[in-house]
Amino acid sequence: MIRKRIAQDNATIFRLIEQELVPLSHLSVQEMDQIRKELPRRLNRGITFVACRPDNAQVVGFIHVMLHGELLYIDLIAISSAHQGKRYGKKLLEHAEQYGRIRRCKRAKVMVDEDNIRGIRFYLRHQYHILRFVALSRCYELEKSL
Repeated sequence: MIRKRIAQDNATIFRLIEQELVPLSHLSVQEMDQIRKELPRRLNRGITFVACRPDNAQVVGFIHVMLHGELLYIDLIAISSAHQGKRYGKKLLEHAEQYGRIRRCKRAKVMVDEDNIRGIRFYLRHQYHILRFVALSRCYELEKSL
């Protein structure tokens, strides 16, 4: 089941970020601390969808997106390691892309840390293509037409 984030989901989302995304980041401790501090405001700037197991309301993953004109920007996505490979990421991505299409977005864009090989492969499997490598942020910029 995919639904919009509610306040009670925040603790799980923050834990998923710490467990699944932070280890892949190249940012310094100070930069990560600043991101952690800004995270609640960041999540309120867009929309977050969560994936729940069908047998209960346990959140197993989330995707956070923002709209910028005709661009759907995928800001964050993480799936619990215990639930990866079970199509939750695919369902979240499809849901977010449909959300963007309904709001007249023409393309979707995402930045993926250079060391996140699984993430890059995930987007390539879903018809994203690499636009460029951004050396300053050590990320690949990927895009897809919606």
